[in-house]
Amino acid sequence: MKNKISIFSLTLPQLENKLIEINLKKHNATQIFQWLYQKNIFDFNKMSNIAKSSISLLEDAFKINNLKTIKTLIDKSDETTKFLFELDDEEIIESVLMKFDYGYSVCVSTQVGCNMGCKFCASGLLKKVRNLSVDEIILQIVKIQNYLYQKNQHHISNIVIMGIGEPFDNYENLSNALMIMNNHYGLAIGNRHITVSTCGIIPKILQFAKDFPQVNLAISLHATNNELRSKLMPINNAYPLDKLISVLKQYLKITNRRISFEYILLKDINDHDIHIKQLGELLKGMLCYVNLIIYNQVNEHNFKPSNRYQEFINGLKHYGIIATKRLERGSEIAAACGQLRVSNLKKT
Repeated sequence: MKNKISIFSLTLPQLENKLIEINLKKHNATQIFQWLYQKNIFDFNKMSNIAKSSISLLEDAFKINNLKTIKTLIDKSDETTKFLFELDDEEIIESVLMKFDYGYSVCVSTQVGCNMGCKFCASGLLKKVRNLSVDEIILQIVKIQNYLYQKNQHHISNIVIMGIGEPFDNYENLSNALMIMNNHYGLAIGNRHITVSTCGIIPKILQFAKDFPQVNLAISLHATNNELRSKLMPINNAYPLDKLISVLKQYLKITNRRISFEYILLKDINDHDIHIKQLGELLKGMLCYVNLIIYNQVNEHNFKPSNRYQEFINGLKHYGIIATKRLERGSEIAAACGQLRVSNLKKT
């Protein structure tokens, strides 16, 4: 078979169907999933409960591919680890491993580059080249899980889809990847331990609510009125704030799941008292909380971080909205999404 299928690109039902096509048993799919995702065995010959007569059929039909790690940076202050991975076509992406009291969390990319053009973001400095395939999304987690195994560390407990790219701009591949992450025989990450972040692609939000009602949704907001948001985030020209909030209220009716609003505090841009008032009025009555993010400075942008997070926390309380300051992670290792990739490409 000339065009082998990446084993990591298939959900469990898809793998079952492929195995039936090549005259293998449906239950072999469950066994293969467990070997790959739970035992970190990446060789069909080492899968001891698969019949020897089946191995050649598997090898003819599937490839067990990998990502090449070209750089690993560790922040000594908090153990945050950033990985730069090379894909088969020599494009590169980033993933981040973060250690918390509750366990390990991995931040995953979904595209090579990004076309959303957010003015403060390092990811958008290099335009989208292409979407990541299902296996390229999944292999980021598999690779990092194997890294932890080699250090005798615990399983990954949480996944955040907040790396390079806009996840909803790659919805089909994202969906299949989420099914592999959540599958009991796959990565076995509970839906409520997975968060997908979007800058607000409205048509996909309601689809996401129906497809994955238990997966957490985070909205990259970063501004409190249309004029400012359109300056910072061009996506707002297509999907303005009033329409976004309206759709998010429909999302809440479908899922009853609390939405996280991400808000990067930019000095003298979106951190004034009027913005606290506008943010409170915008989100008042919604099942949500606000995640205040201290800006990781990017050399190519002139934005500065603001320290007015306590004013936002106190001010939003008056509107019944909980706001928290996100823990700063990886400040020593170009932790802002896309920074490491940008710096690496400049050297090549």
